[in-house]
Amino acid sequence: MTKILVLANQKGGVGKTTTAVNLGAYLSEKGKEVLLVDFDPQSNLSSSVGANTEKPGIYELLTGKIDIGGSIQKTSLSKLSIISASINLAGATVELADHTRREFFLKEALEQAPKNLDYILIDCPPSLGILTLNGLVAAEYVIIPLQCEYLALEGLTMLLKTIKMVQKNLNPALKIGGIVFTMYDQRTRLAHEVVQEVTSYFKEKVFRTIIPRNVRLSEAPSFSKTINQYDPYCIGARSYDKLADEVLSNV
Repeated sequence: MTKILVLANQKGGVGKTTTAVNLGAYLSEKGKEVLLVDFDPQSNLSSSVGANTEKPGIYELLTGKIDIGGSIQKTSLSKLSIISASINLAGATVELADHTRREFFLKEALEQAPKNLDYILIDCPPSLGILTLNGLVAAEYVIIPLQCEYLALEGLTMLLKTIKMVQKNLNPALKIGGIVFTMYDQRTRLAHEVVQEVTSYFKEKVFRTIIPRNVRLSEAPSFSKTINQYDPYCIGARSYDKLADEVLSNV
């Protein structure tokens, strides 16, 4: 049974794409068949694994120009594939707006996904618009990457309201898979306070693994490599390895 996870946070620069690509990479390294879905017109997830954004991808799939088989690209990791995005996806927000079931396009497209997949990871844009709503409707679990800073807490409140609205009206099966702290700097008191405050409130909904600030994580996408390909021994790689183990155990 394929598990569909969506990574969502309307705040940009919180490590969402970094988490999607490297969580997917380590799940595949552990023997799972993983499909990444780049659902952000900026297509950073696609470039992170060297996908060809000129080929038909998620936009063409949503608009019925191709079937899902024609949209999937292999990556350099044997069990990791991707449906790429391009700037065309930005136009989908306008095209979907007039449809009565506009929040269900991605869900219906992914229903035709290959049955051998263990995980589908959807990387949403940094907004709470129609694309992110499609991601939340299509998924069984939402993973929330949360940067360890004060303003991130304000954004979390808004995101949780959106998730509750989706659970009530569009996807009652949606569950919070977990909150994962990213860009953690152990030298700052604020980072400790954010972790403490969120953990005390959400308790078991918080992943134990914390992703630190790590320059190697930032460098890897410019070489179109996942962190386990680029520098498997750095602290960022070891952290995503542990996060994948947690996801396998709990999600």
